[in-house]
Amino acid sequence: MAMMWIRIILLVAACMLPLSVEAMVRHYKFNVVVKNVTRLCSTKPIVTVNGKFPGPTIYAREDDTVLVKVVNHVKYNVSIHWHGVRQLQTGWADGPAYITQCPIQPGQAFVYNFTLTGQRGTLWWHAHILWLRSTVHGALVILPKLGVPYPFPKPHTEKVIILSEWWKSDTEAVINEALKSGSAPNVSDAHTINGHPGSVQNCASQGGYKLQVQPGNTYLLRIINAALNEELFFKIAGHQLTVVEVDAVYTKPFKTDTIVIAPGQTTNVLLKANRAAGKYLVAATPFMDSPITVDNVTATATLHYTGSLGSTITTLTSLPPKNATPVATNFTDSLRSLNSKKYPARVPQKVDHSLFFTVSLGVNPCPTCANGSKVVAAINNVTFVMPKVSLLQAHFFNISGVFTDDFPGKPPVVYDFTGTQQPTNLRTNRGTRVYRLAYNSTVQLVLQDTGMITPENHPIHLHGFNFFVVGRGQGNFNPKKDTKKFNLVDPVERNTVGVPSGGWTAIRFRADNPGVWFMHCHLEIHTTWGLKMAFVVDNGKGPNESLLPPPSDLPKC
Repeated sequence: MAMMWIRIILLVAACMLPLSVEAMVRHYKFNVVVKNVTRLCSTKPIVTVNGKFPGPTIYAREDDTVLVKVVNHVKYNVSIHWHGVRQLQTGWADGPAYITQCPIQPGQAFVYNFTLTGQRGTLWWHAHILWLRSTVHGALVILPKLGVPYPFPKPHTEKVIILSEWWKSDTEAVINEALKSGSAPNVSDAHTINGHPGSVQNCASQGGYKLQVQPGNTYLLRIINAALNEELFFKIAGHQLTVVEVDAVYTKPFKTDTIVIAPGQTTNVLLKANRAAGKYLVAATPFMDSPITVDNVTATATLHYTGSLGSTITTLTSLPPKNATPVATNFTDSLRSLNSKKYPARVPQKVDHSLFFTVSLGVNPCPTCANGSKVVAAINNVTFVMPKVSLLQAHFFNISGVFTDDFPGKPPVVYDFTGTQQPTNLRTNRGTRVYRLAYNSTVQLVLQDTGMITPENHPIHLHGFNFFVVGRGQGNFNPKKDTKKFNLVDPVERNTVGVPSGGWTAIRFRADNPGVWFMHCHLEIHTTWGLKMAFVVDNGKGPNESLLPPPSDLPKC
């Protein structure tokens, strides 16, 4: 009898367990609408998702399928990119306008349908057309599967921290004016933390974001740099941060008081609320180690211990100077993949395609521009020209005349890329050119900055893949010496990497995702100027290695 009761109790307990250990389908609706927003004591209309700035956070678990219906209620064409999502076989849902889809026209809608296969961590979403991502962006939080713990101490609470920029002017007017003149656009008027610049001069009423903490608790901060054009330092007065993940890949934990984060990147840190009760400054400030104008306004927020009086004086902190290259380099060099048994770093050991891409600025003729010329940007001296229909449609349906697959695997002219004697001819070639890869082939890509006009740090983002950052250095890449120093054991794995100013970065990845995949600088002005290209990955064998057909509601051009 006792045994029977034990069985009944066990059966009832089993019935009370959550049944949904399997992957779920999660539905979201994004209404793209204009909303009046006040910052820096002035109001302007901005494009938003669901009237929110930043936009809503999408929550899902590893292996879940996400369906987001995007309805365009504004005058601009719209597309949404799910930054860092692999989009295995579902390139139609990747989002960059004229690369994987035609944009969603005013009054139209499109359902983005994708599965988060084998991914967990912090990613984000943003508009991928014009400069709309300045206000059209938000977090994409992928939790581990039910019952799977983090490979670090479980935090009491998780918080999303989105860093961004704010212009008093309409950002579309800012870039249009720059394109008309042929020169660089005006820099932003402020940086923001979760949509708020914090305390700024000449605007005393402007409040800032408040991060409420309980003494003794540990917090997981999911930090995203959604800024258009600026790398940022992030720091909290009096507190150490433990880095545990970047770009939705776990890292070996390390402590720091300052993180550096480029546009497009995400960083997860553990924050232990172990100080005396009070208020502590949270700050985001620009990193720029080249002679280029940036927005020097520091964004501020407050870490507020529960029970502290509002009148408590905020504890301040010293911030790194904007050209603090050693601080940035030290942070970047500390990043390593966790490379555990459960989360291995599968670094390609053999290379099928060894590519060398120079990243540079240039000057091309422009009869309608103020000076008769305009600033452009290029990879291997090719300034990318956007097509009129999407590259993925042209690839899938074999539409000729849209692109050529002759993107150069090395620069047309070899010179002292980072030296003081730069070529006198700053003109670039224009074209819609892609580089073709066989399914499952391995790629080593060295990204080399140049001194054309000026050296600069370029955060390069590759759609459709994660890659391993196997090496980086200053000056010109030396294949004989530098290759020997590559880390092929536990290099950091990510989707967006900074090419250091006057230096190089080497990455490796496996082309195991059929489709057309955009690669571009995540400084929006450089993308606008043409610092972009695409890889075409051909289908492999059978349906599991092939691009799926397009959805029936794919927008038309």
